[in-house]
Amino acid sequence: MANINEIAKLAGVSNATVSRVINKQNYVSEQTRARVQAVIDELDYVPNLNAVSLKKGATKLIGIVAPTFSDSLNVFIRSFTVAAQEHGYNVTLFMTNINRDKELVALEMLRRKQIDALVLVIRSNDWETIEPYTKYGPIVTWQRVLNQKIPSVFMNQYDGYMLGLEHLYEKGYRRITNVYGVTSGLNTQSRMQAYLDFCNQHELDPHAVRHFYGMGTRKQGEELVHWFKETQTKPDAFFTPNDYLAAGIVSEARRQNLSIPKDFAVCGFDDLELAHLLDITTIHYPIDKQAINAFTIIRNELDGTNDAVEELEFRLVIRQTT
Repeated sequence: MANINEIAKLAGVSNATVSRVINKQNYVSEQTRARVQAVIDELDYVPNLNAVSLKKGATKLIGIVAPTFSDSLNVFIRSFTVAAQEHGYNVTLFMTNINRDKELVALEMLRRKQIDALVLVIRSNDWETIEPYTKYGPIVTWQRVLNQKIPSVFMNQYDGYMLGLEHLYEKGYRRITNVYGVTSGLNTQSRMQAYLDFCNQHELDPHAVRHFYGMGTRKQGEELVHWFKETQTKPDAFFTPNDYLAAGIVSEARRQNLSIPKDFAVCGFDDLELAHLLDITTIHYPIDKQAINAFTIIRNELDGTNDAVEELEFRLVIRQTT
């Protein structure tokens, strides 16, 4: 494979001149630039980016680590990637399927300077395992964590969940079935605490109707409609962990000739495009701006900038399902 030394010899110039031509820098006459470029084209020379990265100490590559794809993750990845590319960075994905070893591959690539930074959407290893890797490059998480070395762009979902509960109460709903995600997650625990505080504030029995745990799929939403038809103790509203499960409830209810919100109300969470298409009341969760905040934190450390992250808030989006 051709190298800069060979190009310089054939073109009759110095290595520095060849480097300036390759990197499209000034201080080279058009005649000399054309002669050097002709040799480069003849030899089909392509710069070794790995060698360039080692020399500069930066790859301009950021890894995003996630367990699997989801609608909300797609929004995060898209917004993060756009922000990164606007500032000369590229993004690579590590899909772990909750496999700790696969996550460690990404962390080891950070240690070996094969990537400059990592975003852990939802981690697989414990924080004690992850934390030592922060000395090799910035690590930011979307997951809620209180750690001085690992900044998070999480938003306290207690606030967003309370918005939905108060809306349902204002509309006259008192028997609310809460559908929660993974109960070990701090976000889910915040939602559960919000519901207990809400019931205490309004003097409601928190156990008046059944609640569901560890759910989040469209199919599980459909199954809840059949449970509703069969149970004697019916709720008058469902508050779901995401818009996808809410969409499953709304779609199956229509197939079962149930009327929403007459038979029961539905409130989703995230405000994804799906909620807009099905006219579902939901909580706007600014995932796109969280992703931009994540990149801002990383860029501040990598490039020495001092850009402020945006203060974000949840917002209630009222549609036809309440």
